[in-house]
Amino acid sequence: MDDLIPLSALQHYVFCPRQCAYIHIERLWQDNYFSAQGKQLHERVHGTEAEQRGNCRTERGVAVSSERYGLVGNLDLLEMYTKPFMLVPVEYKRGKPKVTDCDRVQVCAQALCLEEMRNVKINRAALWYWQPRRREWVELDETIRQKTLDTIRATRVLLNQGKLPKAVYIPGCKPCSFFETCNPKKRDSSTKYVKGLFTYEEAA
Repeated sequence: MDDLIPLSALQHYVFCPRQCAYIHIERLWQDNYFSAQGKQLHERVHGTEAEQRGNCRTERGVAVSSERYGLVGNLDLLEMYTKPFMLVPVEYKRGKPKVTDCDRVQVCAQALCLEEMRNVKINRAALWYWQPRRREWVELDETIRQKTLDTIRATRVLLNQGKLPKAVYIPGCKPCSFFETCNPKKRDSSTKYVKGLFTYEEAA
């Protein structure tokens, strides 16, 4: 069986396959203001002990894995309700809700791990965003589950190939901590340069 895929790699892949490759193939990590703030938020969340409130017990930094899907990682927060019994994974994010499904795929994959480990069905998960300071519910319907399974397969292909994908500039590039390293706006002029040499020789 291939090596287990970190849950975070799925989020990275949906956001940008090249970012995913930098982190999980090249083993590079670069902090900027945004990533450092996100790291601080996760450390704060994981540093809080488990607690019981009414019929809900919460545990933080819960290790999960899936043999079926080849996944491994940690939950920021797991809510366990007793009446009725229900498990809700909660992922904390520094910024705002995103246009893409990158965060929803990550928390859905967490639910897939929990379903396998606890032999339960999980109908929804949650994302808590720092900037609006509110929770966004994620209904784990067939659409997001299929997107997550497709992402798992695509991420495994990328990691097995071990190659850095071509840079493609998107609006999300600017706040990325790899922006300077990746330099997605730089145009590759090597092909044009070589073509120019042959054109010059033919003219001569």
